[in-house]
Amino acid sequence: MLIKRMVLLFFRDKANVFFSLLSVLIIIGLYILFLGDMMENALANALGFQSDKIGVTMSSIMLGGMIAVTSITSCMGALGISVEDKETAAKDFLTSPASRQKITSSYILGSAVVSFIMTCAALVLCLGYITSKGGSLPNPIDFLRLLFTVVLSVLCGNSIVYLLSVFIKTQNAFSAVSTVLGTLIGFLMGIYVPIGQMPEAVQWVIKCFPMSHAASMFRQLLADGELTDVFVGAPDGVLEEFREIFGVVYTFGDYTSNFWLSAAVLAITTVAFFAISLVVVRKRRTD
Repeated sequence: MLIKRMVLLFFRDKANVFFSLLSVLIIIGLYILFLGDMMENALANALGFQSDKIGVTMSSIMLGGMIAVTSITSCMGALGISVEDKETAAKDFLTSPASRQKITSSYILGSAVVSFIMTCAALVLCLGYITSKGGSLPNPIDFLRLLFTVVLSVLCGNSIVYLLSVFIKTQNAFSAVSTVLGTLIGFLMGIYVPIGQMPEAVQWVIKCFPMSHAASMFRQLLADGELTDVFVGAPDGVLEEFREIFGVVYTFGDYTSNFWLSAAVLAITTVAFFAISLVVVRKRRTD
């Protein structure tokens, strides 16, 4: 019932749903206005010729990052309810029959349910857009990998935002943090500016930001097939360089990331952040 309460509170508050998607809407708007042309021209320059598949390829790369953004911004919207409860209903919950563990678990699971619904909806919309542009749907194995990536992305984003919410006591403070993170998320996912065009120090920040690996996984599943077709006949090494520049994969020295390395980063981050949150919550109860 507590999980159901949190899900219903989120979706009943239309303003909360809107602001949870605000970063995504900004990304879509910027892509339509000028990012799309910039990215398509970059791909055409890399190829040295135009191709009918350039538009759908760059759309797939952008949409992969957008799905990852949705998984973390929807968590922020949902966990804002837990911060609001601290201000208005903390004593009511503590005097209820529900244990502290159940109350805490309901916030975590409730935000995960909300984020999963929102991310799946974003995925369906993105796949619809890709097919409308002439792209193809993923095969059954890649579709299962997409769902696997959605789950990992939701859990990782949830763990990061929940740890932040543990330290925040007021709704105003949480809104400020959400605004800052929502503003930075497009850069951290390499959406506004291709990762390869940023200073090296900034590139390392992006590569070490766990949720950027979710974007990399989505891009590999949505765009790699199109990239292979587009770069047929291109000089050796051009495809690999392009994948690095646009965050389809990340390089660490001589090592290049892959789907399963990024999955491991998300899984380890999820466990680590939830473990830290548990330690912090327990310490506060004993203080």
